[in-house]
Amino acid sequence: MQATTVRPGTRRSWPRVLGVGLLLWLATAVVTVLTGNINLIPTLVLLGAFLVPATFVIWALERWQDEDLTAATVVRAFLVGGLLGVLGAAVLEAYLLHPSPWLFGGVGLIEESVKLAALALVTRHLPHRHATDGIVLGAAVGFGFAAFETAGYAFNALLTVRGLSVGAVVQTELLRSVLAPVGHGLWTAILGGLLFQGLQRGRWLSGRLVIGLLWVSFLHALWDSSHELAVVITFVLTATTRQVQLLQAGYLPPASPAQVHLFTVLSLASLGVVAVLGLLTLWGVTRSARADDARVGSLPRRYAPGYRYG
Repeated sequence: MQATTVRPGTRRSWPRVLGVGLLLWLATAVVTVLTGNINLIPTLVLLGAFLVPATFVIWALERWQDEDLTAATVVRAFLVGGLLGVLGAAVLEAYLLHPSPWLFGGVGLIEESVKLAALALVTRHLPHRHATDGIVLGAAVGFGFAAFETAGYAFNALLTVRGLSVGAVVQTELLRSVLAPVGHGLWTAILGGLLFQGLQRGRWLSGRLVIGLLWVSFLHALWDSSHELAVVITFVLTATTRQVQLLQAGYLPPASPAQVHLFTVLSLASLGVVAVLGLLTLWGVTRSARADDARVGSLPRRYAPGYRYG
């Protein structure tokens, strides 16, 4: 995608939103700990969960907004699409998934499918469907999904056997915020581009979209199972005879410092590989979407030389 031309002197607001939001979130955490005021916990959870996703929405609007990709459209995709995705995934996972070796694959397929369906639903009345717009709107749905999901994880982290843990909330939201750009937002951006490419040809369902859905579901499953895969690989490579015997007897063998280190490296490496694969896929879809927009003569006007929005 190509950015709109920025007026001289125009300052982007998304860095300020991110910076001020981060300071407010940290201040909320500190005040909550110092005062013990549990009334601040919802503020802490929601601010931390929505800060990075909302920053993306502002960045997208500043970079790509035009007469077709309006603020209302992007915000609707973020809020309505994200919430519909979370609700749909919760229902389907509750009734369709059971403990099995294929659990992570099922989670990935369900969540990516419902986000795709939510995107199709909230964009069904768009007068023009540029393939490049599908990438932005798909990312908006994915980031909305991630925001609501992070809020749920943060509330779960808050509740411990020792009472309420603000530290666990901060750790959970920090980790998920750092990883958000290469998670749900990235995967649904890929699907959004493929969906809108098919719609330009008059097809809601295309072979490329089905393959893309299976691919991002696979990436999602690898992402979710990174810790489990790291445990298995570490055990296969470094397990001692005593550890194998304990495991066969039904006991969880203690890990050595070297094994803990290898597990950490493998976990981070697997997340990095999934992120790189996702980014490369998005790069390919973006190039293809731009080419399709140009081929059918529907390249958004914002890509014209010297175009300025507003």
